[in-house]
Amino acid sequence: MKHITLFLLSVCTLMHYSYLHAQVKTHSADTDWKAQQALIKNSSEADCIIRIGDVDNLGFGWPDGFDPFCGRMSESHAFPWEANRADLPGFDRILMSSRFKPSADHSCGADGYSGSFDPNVTRPVTWSLPTVALKDMVIKNVYLQLFIDDFQATQLCSKFQLLVNGKKFVEGEKILNAIDQTGPVGKLISIPLTEDLFPELTSRATLEIYVDELNGSADGFALDFIRLLVNRKRENTCKGVVRGKVLEKDTDKPVAAAKVFTPDNEAVQTNALGEFELKDIPTGFEVLGATASGYIDGTSTADIGEGDQNPEVIIYLAKGKSAKFDKKLLQVGETIVLNNILFDQGKSEIKPHSIPDLEKLVAFLQANPGAEIELSGHTSSEGDRAYNRSLSYKRVKACKDFLVNKNIADDRVIAVGYGPDRPAAPNDTEVNRARNRRVEMRLKKL
Repeated sequence: MKHITLFLLSVCTLMHYSYLHAQVKTHSADTDWKAQQALIKNSSEADCIIRIGDVDNLGFGWPDGFDPFCGRMSESHAFPWEANRADLPGFDRILMSSRFKPSADHSCGADGYSGSFDPNVTRPVTWSLPTVALKDMVIKNVYLQLFIDDFQATQLCSKFQLLVNGKKFVEGEKILNAIDQTGPVGKLISIPLTEDLFPELTSRATLEIYVDELNGSADGFALDFIRLLVNRKRENTCKGVVRGKVLEKDTDKPVAAAKVFTPDNEAVQTNALGEFELKDIPTGFEVLGATASGYIDGTSTADIGEGDQNPEVIIYLAKGKSAKFDKKLLQVGETIVLNNILFDQGKSEIKPHSIPDLEKLVAFLQANPGAEIELSGHTSSEGDRAYNRSLSYKRVKACKDFLVNKNIADDRVIAVGYGPDRPAAPNDTEVNRARNRRVEMRLKKL
């Protein structure tokens, strides 16, 4: 066994050496990978790219031809490894929960990284991305890209926290906590930032990012770099095709007519066999969600490379419960229209006559403490599509803020603005257009 271990370490050393001297290849204008910080404007990829952390796969380098911005996961590397003190704090090293105690009982087990705990270098830090260059920019979309290594929340009872400018970023946390990286491999994930963060990007000098684990679990993790893509040009990104199935948990029966969606709200529906296909999805590591009436929302991860030869994705949905809402029985996974939540044209302020329906939502969430919901805003098709999407988000964000101010935990409510993208009726008459101007509530979990 000793000889085998020495052989494997030698192989890893040789691989490490060869990777460091591999040929750099990328579709991105972000090519100075040795730099600890980069600012690229007006590229084919985005109007502005801001990066911190060098691009070197935690110091292990890349295989020949590997593009970290346009490929699937990296190959596995040796561990533990010694942090390079020349790197920015928090990058290219094993990080552990700020609450981690080596002597504690870790009932869910531990990964190999946890044995390398060093309180001097493994504690989480706050990363600062300089955003002065965004001061006068009109922001349409923003993606937070993290090249992550060995996040295993689903196996090791971890609960990751993601703070942006000191505030919980619930949508990002749900993505991190759905990831199960088996083995020391790196993957690029792209998380869309919600619109309420856009003003801070143009008014502050930095964007502060903090990742921690809240349960003190023995789940070591690492990040190679962080990028911010502002006004991402999705049409110019590397893309792949994802195929898979949605199955009922425990029975493996196909779930027909389930909705499968990506974090940036690309969505398709499963066929009678529970099969789905998502086309033109940006490469990297994606957390796919699925929902169907009568089922608790499910997730699975997709490792997406260019083309259509990507691994099949299976998403399992567990049967859910039902509960009374407004004197009606509501199934988990079901979507209903909140007919009395209305807004003045072009406005996002909550009107007084909408308060009773929001109070009903508060009462429902208080009576069902395990419930999680999605509030979605929809508009008719008149006017600019981007403006309508923005307006629909601001409206449901106002609804969410109302609930949070009534002591409903913010991670129980997701706000999404679809604008005109998901009409309930054709936009051909005023009656139908009025049907499309709506707020919906979907029961994600109960």
